[in-house]
Amino acid sequence: MQIQRELGHNVKRGYRLGNSQKIAPYVFVLPFLLSFAVFFAYPLINAGVMSFQEVLPGEVSFVGLENYRGLWNEDFGAALYNSSRYTIWTLLLLIPVPMVLAVLLNSKKMLFSNFFRSTLFIQALTSVVVAGVIFRLIFGELDGALMNTVLHAFGIPSQRWLYSSSLGMFALLVLAGWRWIGINILYFLSALQSIPGELYEAAEIDGAGTMRKFIRITVPLLKPITIYVVTITIYGGYSMFTESYMLWAGKPSPQNIGLTIVGYIYQQGFQYFNLGFGSAIGITLLAITLLVSLVQLTLTGMFRKED
Repeated sequence: MQIQRELGHNVKRGYRLGNSQKIAPYVFVLPFLLSFAVFFAYPLINAGVMSFQEVLPGEVSFVGLENYRGLWNEDFGAALYNSSRYTIWTLLLLIPVPMVLAVLLNSKKMLFSNFFRSTLFIQALTSVVVAGVIFRLIFGELDGALMNTVLHAFGIPSQRWLYSSSLGMFALLVLAGWRWIGINILYFLSALQSIPGELYEAAEIDGAGTMRKFIRITVPLLKPITIYVVTITIYGGYSMFTESYMLWAGKPSPQNIGLTIVGYIYQQGFQYFNLGFGSAIGITLLAITLLVSLVQLTLTGMFRKED
């Protein structure tokens, strides 16, 4: 009987702790904290330590800043240039185009708007590996490739798309647009739903046209979601790897025209087994992404207090 009473007392005690207003919040955030520690904090700390090491099979030695000094080479310069250029072009493609298309789809005059909305998410469900293989065939160098066939219709000769820096970047941007424009349209559509219709009605009474309403009402009120889309686009641009890897079939691209920073990490860390140098590249990429994101958030006023 005493054991049962003690057991019942412990159960009630645990029940009270679980329902405590002080304990409950920590219980709810514990899964996130554990996953953050295991899948982000620990790998980040481990990579930071490894970036100062030379890691060989069965042997680890500290080399100080030697791995970071090794970043001053042509391959890393090409990777940084390609990733930065890709990020800038994706910002110019994946922000204004989805915003304008979202406004059109949100219009009551748009025909079959529900059909278009329902098909926007299909591209994101497609495997990047499969999409990369298909786009590699589309941008093939043979005369029968789809893009060359289109060029022939306008009297333009075939192009070696994946052997030129500008044409290779164009192929990457087409793939990025096909995959992410629909997702960003959904982001902007969700934000457009929260804009009161009375604002547009008042603007019409004052004689504002479609363009003026878009510039004066729509764009300012879409600022929060625009900043979010810009932030994830910057991250996606600098972390791009699979698209480039599949377009060039996992082989080195001519003159490194398709080499990205993440691709350089993969090359050094997993192909050449230079884990210390690969970790140094990863930490540098993290620093670059954080710096660019902080500058972007500062310029857009996210750190300023609203009056």
